[in-house]
Amino acid sequence: MSDVFEEHERLSRRLEEERSKLWHLIEETPYLDWLLLTKRPENVMAMIPKRWKMNLPPNIWIGTSVENPETAAERIPHLQAIPAEVRFLSVEPLLEAVPNLDLAFIHWVIVGGESGAGARPMEESWVIDVQHQCKKAHVAFFFKQWGGVNKKKAGRLLKNREWNEIPQTALMLDLEDQFSLL
Repeated sequence: MSDVFEEHERLSRRLEEERSKLWHLIEETPYLDWLLLTKRPENVMAMIPKRWKMNLPPNIWIGTSVENPETAAERIPHLQAIPAEVRFLSVEPLLEAVPNLDLAFIHWVIVGGESGAGARPMEESWVIDVQHQCKKAHVAFFFKQWGGVNKKKAGRLLKNREWNEIPQTALMLDLEDQFSLL
């Protein structure tokens, strides 16, 4: 649980070595989907191996955090330019309405409220708006939690149901076809 695309001048050599180990591990585990979430999508293309510049391995799902319209406008264009099979937005904590999300080339949106002491409230209308934007754009929608001081008590129901959509990748569709033959 870390942002592997963070720059840290003082630790740059060590971080580069750790990233190199991670890239190797990702390549050795094509059967695992790696969800790489970053607040710095502008760094991704400079930090991935050269051999991945045209296409990231299909088991890398790359995402960025979006909390409000400003971070959406800043980060989403960088994410959209990354050659990944799955690109996702982590809209959490959702701190205000985010109308007009640019969901072109985005495959999945995860929404959640802030949790813990001092958690700022999330309005249901903001979540429903994001869910409607996803539906209109044919983007998988996952509602993680309402958040709050007691997130378990607040739960994760939206419009009286759980939203657990995930994007369908080529590998998933191939596996479904294989199992349907059994």
